[in-house]
Amino acid sequence: MGLPPLNRNKGISFYTNCMTNCAGFHYFGPRLFRKKLKCRINKHCCSLFATDRPKLAENYTEDTWLKLRDAVGAIQNSTSIKYNLEELYQAVENLCSYKVSPTLYKQLRQVCEDHVQAQIHQFREYPFFCTQHCQEKSLDNLSFLKRMNRCWQDHCRQTIMIRSIFLFLDRTYVLQNSLLPSIWDTGLELFRTHIVSDSAVQKRTVEGILEQIELERNGETVDRSLLRSLLGMLSDLQVYKDSFEERFLTETNRLYAAEGQRLMQERDVPEYLHHVSRRLEEENDRIVSYLDQSTQKPLISCVEKQLLGEHMTAILQKGLSTLLDENRVTELALLYQLFSKVKGGLPTLLQFWRDYIKSFGGEIVCTPEKDKDMVQELLDFKDKMDNVAQTCFARNESFINAMKEAFETFINKRPNKPAELIAKYVDSKLRAGNKEATEEELERILDKIMIIFRFIHGKDVFEAFYKKDLAKRLLVGKSASVDAEKSMLSKLKHECGAAFTSKLEGMFKDMELSKDIMIQFKQYMQNQSEPSNIELTVNILTMGYWPSYTPMEVHLPPEMVKLQEVFKLFYLGKHSGRKLQWQPTLGHAVLKAEFKEGKKELQVSLFQTLVLLMFNEGEEFSMEEIRTATGIEEGELRRTLQSLACGKARVLNKNPRGKDVEDGDRFNFNNDFKHKLFRIKINQIQMKETVEEQVSTTERVFQDRQYQIDAAVVRIMKMRKTLSHNLLVSELYNQLKFPVKPGDLKKRIESLIDRDYMERDKETPNQYHYVA
Repeated sequence: MGLPPLNRNKGISFYTNCMTNCAGFHYFGPRLFRKKLKCRINKHCCSLFATDRPKLAENYTEDTWLKLRDAVGAIQNSTSIKYNLEELYQAVENLCSYKVSPTLYKQLRQVCEDHVQAQIHQFREYPFFCTQHCQEKSLDNLSFLKRMNRCWQDHCRQTIMIRSIFLFLDRTYVLQNSLLPSIWDTGLELFRTHIVSDSAVQKRTVEGILEQIELERNGETVDRSLLRSLLGMLSDLQVYKDSFEERFLTETNRLYAAEGQRLMQERDVPEYLHHVSRRLEEENDRIVSYLDQSTQKPLISCVEKQLLGEHMTAILQKGLSTLLDENRVTELALLYQLFSKVKGGLPTLLQFWRDYIKSFGGEIVCTPEKDKDMVQELLDFKDKMDNVAQTCFARNESFINAMKEAFETFINKRPNKPAELIAKYVDSKLRAGNKEATEEELERILDKIMIIFRFIHGKDVFEAFYKKDLAKRLLVGKSASVDAEKSMLSKLKHECGAAFTSKLEGMFKDMELSKDIMIQFKQYMQNQSEPSNIELTVNILTMGYWPSYTPMEVHLPPEMVKLQEVFKLFYLGKHSGRKLQWQPTLGHAVLKAEFKEGKKELQVSLFQTLVLLMFNEGEEFSMEEIRTATGIEEGELRRTLQSLACGKARVLNKNPRGKDVEDGDRFNFNNDFKHKLFRIKINQIQMKETVEEQVSTTERVFQDRQYQIDAAVVRIMKMRKTLSHNLLVSELYNQLKFPVKPGDLKKRIESLIDRDYMERDKETPNQYHYVA
């Protein structure tokens, strides 16, 4: 079936009505109109319109343009439009339908251009003078910016309104011609060409914006919405980068360069760091509030460079030591955070951090006056630096490794002494009577000590002093806890290997075996016909495990000598072929004494015992008489007498009185001695280290080192047969576990050559041959 016939007039009327009705739907866009029209007109109708388009009335184009121009003028002058907007939209569409689009586009552009050109006069005529008062000048510039912003806002509003009327033109003719800018883009282009590109206007606009930003940087309040609108204008007009950003960054650079120089002189480092942080926050806030996002990277880089990058060394030289000394954790964290943003910041901070640790630690280690508290200070310093690395420096591996390297460097600046003092510190913590720490706290202290111990190169020095102190603790019964002792031993074994602790473990085995032997000895004594009134306890020590003690022959009372012989007979009966050597140095006893106040028990060393037992035979003795009777070496005797007559528990009186024991002094029993305790310990003297002991231990370490060097040289030469001096020394450095000087190695090599373990090459003196 075909459609009913339509006459031409009826068809035209239908088309016109359709357009009128649809224009009321949405005058901003013809798309919806076109959809509606398409839905209501069938294919046959469209064919009919295309072939039978009516002619326009005479002067229709000119009359319509006048009507449209009046509407555009009303919009530009902000007056009321005489015509209905739908009617205007329809008029544009009608003109476009009759191919008047090119002319219409040119006419519209010309009208807009004329209007924009007229706007420039209000800015050129605006007073450009500079008043004497900055505040007046600032207000003058601000009003200029407000006028510019008002002009821009009006222009945008007008362009949107004009575009809504000429939308059909924009969506058809302009869209089909890629070389033509849209009505909106034309508006932007005209504003840019005739107003913003004017050199005087642009200069004043940019200067005004920069002035407002500077005022804000100086703490004054400014109209941020005005700045946001104007900078948005520059961005929309695509002149932001060339006209504003370059100038803005130059001014920012100048401002912060001057500010950095000034504040580095005026403020201390913590205050300066907080100022830099605040400035960075302010600039980031500006980017969010009104600057273009593309400015963020160069702006922040500029601030960081001028306030930080140019002053990194000065900041660290002036303030890092103070911040670390005072443990200013907040400022140190801020320092790390800021320096991490600047190129080369963290490497510079790392170097200063390393140098500080070496300097501060070196002062602790290399000052003999601080020896007494050296280890505790090192532990406190390590805790402090660990906290800084963890809390402030984000656990940065580079900083942690630099700290370890710095500790290892300064702690070995003074050979041997730190190792000796660490051993003594451990002794003070493991000794009975140390009530400072619980078992958990003691374990934590030992863990911290092991961290410091790792940094030491001469661990054999530590071993020698630790072994000597451990022997005293075990033999005198002064160990605080067997568990703590074994825990420390386990830590040393884990750190240095089984060879390092084998002798120390042997000492514990000897003590346990001795307990079993004493149980058997007590049973043996019970079966004797003449039981002794002295209870004897003997520790059987394997000579290779324990420190070597200087043999000392003392005169023991007959009862003790008899008991020694009984034990010797008992022990050798069970272990034939062994030899016993009595060591009185660390022997101790409990004596029962009677004073006017009553009976007391005195816990004393064997030497103190021998001296006190003499006063059962007489009232008063001279030092010479005591020495002859006991056989105690003179230096040891002086110390013993001093502990009995000049210490806190004075069971002997010295005549004349004084702190030191002299040759002519005489001693008598103090019958008036008083003490609140029943059992009194006077044998602490045994735990104190004498100067002779210290020297002897150090010498023994050096002697052992010589043996180790000799053994290493022979071992290397036996394997290699022939080797040059340099290669031999290099091999020795790899094998030896303690620091050694090249001169010392040369002496040991010469010694081995003298003893025919090796020989020089006859033609090349720098070459060695092993002698089988």
